[in-house]
Amino acid sequence: MSSARFHPDSGPSSTDELALLARVAEGDREGFRRLYVHYHRRLHRFLMRITREPHVCEEIINDTMMVVWRHAGDFRGDSQVSTWIMGIAYRRALKTLQRNRSARAQPVVVTPDPAAGHVTLDALVNGAEMHDWVGAALDRLSPEHRLVLELAYFMGLSCEEIAAIAGCPVGTVKTRMFYGRERLRDALLAVALPRGEAPT
Repeated sequence: MSSARFHPDSGPSSTDELALLARVAEGDREGFRRLYVHYHRRLHRFLMRITREPHVCEEIINDTMMVVWRHAGDFRGDSQVSTWIMGIAYRRALKTLQRNRSARAQPVVVTPDPAAGHVTLDALVNGAEMHDWVGAALDRLSPEHRLVLELAYFMGLSCEEIAAIAGCPVGTVKTRMFYGRERLRDALLAVALPRGEAPT
């Protein structure tokens, strides 16, 4: 799976971000504006993959940055500023996915096809029409599995980075990734193949 590494956009360095966050903690609106502008594109890139709805994406960004505005003084420097802010966005996105999932009709249950055991996830995602198929398949995953896969394969983050953002052990991330890949593969087969047709 190709991925776009989630590096900071050109702008403040990590040291500068700390200084900006300190200004935000003191109620400095210009410091907050600069931090907002710096993170907007990065958050938008991540959240649009999750929501695919611009207004929902912007809503989560605004909610995330409002938390930053209100709780900048709570940052203790145990992680990078980027990890802290992405963690806030992750939790907001998770709540949105869980809310939308429960509001939808009963999801289709994907039954693994034993005959598809030899079909790899990478082989599927490199095929034609995969953009729409992947989106439809990701919608069938649990929010936890989906977010881990989005962060790993589409944002290019390591298990350690994802663990810091999600606030869970690295082992939990690896477990979610393993089962997420399996369920995504089965879901891709379900949406990509005509009903009843087995892969060749």
